[in-house]
Amino acid sequence: MSKTFRYIIAASLFFTGLQTFAQKKDENIGTEVVNVVKPYTPTISDAFKVKETPVIEDDVNTDKEEIKYNIFSFPVASTFTPAKGRAASVDKEAKERIFKNYATLGVGNYGTVNGELFITENISNTDYVGGMLRHLSSQGGIEGVKLDDKYYDTSLDLTYGSRTRDFDWNADLGYKHQLYNWYGLPTEFVTFTDDAIKLIDEQQTYQTLTLGAKIGMKESVLEDTSLQFKRFWDTHGSQENRFFVKPAINFEVDNFKFKSGFVVDYVGGSFEKDYFDTGDISYSYLNFGVQPSILLQQDDLSVQAGAGFFYSVGKFNTESENKFYIFPQVKASYKLVGDIMIAYAGAEGTLKQNTFADFADENKFVSPTLAIAPTNQQYDIYVGLKGKLANTVTFNVRGSYMAEDDKAFFMSNQYETANTNTEGYTYGNSFGVVYDNLTTISVFGELKMDFSKNATFGINGTFNSFTTDQAEAWNLPSMKVGANLDVNITKKWYAGTNVFFVGERKDQVYYNDISLTEPFVKTVTLDSYFDLNAHLGYKYNERLTGFLKLNNIANQQYERWVNYPVQGFQFLIGANYKFDF
Repeated sequence: MSKTFRYIIAASLFFTGLQTFAQKKDENIGTEVVNVVKPYTPTISDAFKVKETPVIEDDVNTDKEEIKYNIFSFPVASTFTPAKGRAASVDKEAKERIFKNYATLGVGNYGTVNGELFITENISNTDYVGGMLRHLSSQGGIEGVKLDDKYYDTSLDLTYGSRTRDFDWNADLGYKHQLYNWYGLPTEFVTFTDDAIKLIDEQQTYQTLTLGAKIGMKESVLEDTSLQFKRFWDTHGSQENRFFVKPAINFEVDNFKFKSGFVVDYVGGSFEKDYFDTGDISYSYLNFGVQPSILLQQDDLSVQAGAGFFYSVGKFNTESENKFYIFPQVKASYKLVGDIMIAYAGAEGTLKQNTFADFADENKFVSPTLAIAPTNQQYDIYVGLKGKLANTVTFNVRGSYMAEDDKAFFMSNQYETANTNTEGYTYGNSFGVVYDNLTTISVFGELKMDFSKNATFGINGTFNSFTTDQAEAWNLPSMKVGANLDVNITKKWYAGTNVFFVGERKDQVYYNDISLTEPFVKTVTLDSYFDLNAHLGYKYNERLTGFLKLNNIANQQYERWVNYPVQGFQFLIGANYKFDF
């Protein structure tokens, strides 16, 4: 026995003795010194893995004996007779007839009348013609309003088009006539006598004439091309012309897809006088743009990389300004789980052409004294995720960071009693636009659910945080939330509801009179509001349907714009009739 082995046995007996004495709680263990003669150096022996297909090492390999099979067939008597199968019958629902034309008429409180007439007809196998007439009017009657608050909106649109194997095209002609009133006097801050109110002519009328066309080529480098001319004018001597043409080309080289859009956009117009009647206003802007891009696709990844190049030739009154812009235009998406979950991101910018017609469409109560200029949307960087949570549930979430230069803000106009301009919009009851930089951080979410073919639900929300050199981001809400539910109750009855919520907004009231030592200026907060609406319909037959619409069911007396309360609870009852010639 080696000397080292004897030391190991002695150490083992020593520790075994320690463990034995440790069972006695009152025993004094004492101390010992152990000298390690050689450090322990373990080794691992070789491992022999069993092969998946072992080799058979028999000395004698016996050949398999060939076995022959003989089948002896003989008839067997049988009295079994199988029953003949019959296909199960399937109940087919009658296919709903589709009509080309319809007419709708409804009436409600506040003297509201709503009518629509849509007609289309195929002239030949390829050509068609259509027309749409719309009318919506109300005689007003909002509680507490001292001026006339009636309105009407009537439009007529005609179209002629053709669809062939090589290309599609259509031409459109439209006319719109609108009447609104500047009824939002700042009575909370200024006292108006009855005689002063009688002298105010608060009526404004807009008229619009449009002529446009669209051409779509098939199997051609030239893709869709759209063009439009719009003439817009009012009863206060304002007039505006706009023309744009937007062709696009699309081609493929060595599995790389190239696309380029082109833009020629002109707007020019004039106002008879400025807000303080010191002179007229004229403007014109001609923007040229080209937006080339390349589409790269590999497996589940898709990237469209491009840029936008714009050149603007502008003139406001006697001042001219020409500018060149470059914008990022990059979009990407990646299918994380097929079409069930898709991640997407992008960085996009553009030059937005602002017009008097667009401002009046967004806010009917603007004054015909606006400063018109384009908005430089430098970039909108976003990232999002969309897809399906289930077969009938889709979602979309998105976060973005956007920077804009010369962003247009609606802002309440001043009321100066010494103003030589006495038009009906100069009493603090109209809106102008101011331009400044704006940075917006936004989060958007959307969820849509189809419970069945007879019930659908959707909800969406947008949350914004604004940063600007202005005192406030005038009239921009930090929150918008909406939801809707549509249900087919039976084959005859259907119903639906929608609700939306808009957060607080800021505006500024300015009043000056010779009796004041200094102007009265106050930043006001427009309260947040929600609006609940519902509708109910009954299909009498395949042609005739009756309906009932309820708006602002909670009778909220909120203000969409400062000093402009909306109509309270509203109902509209009517019918829709479908027909063919």
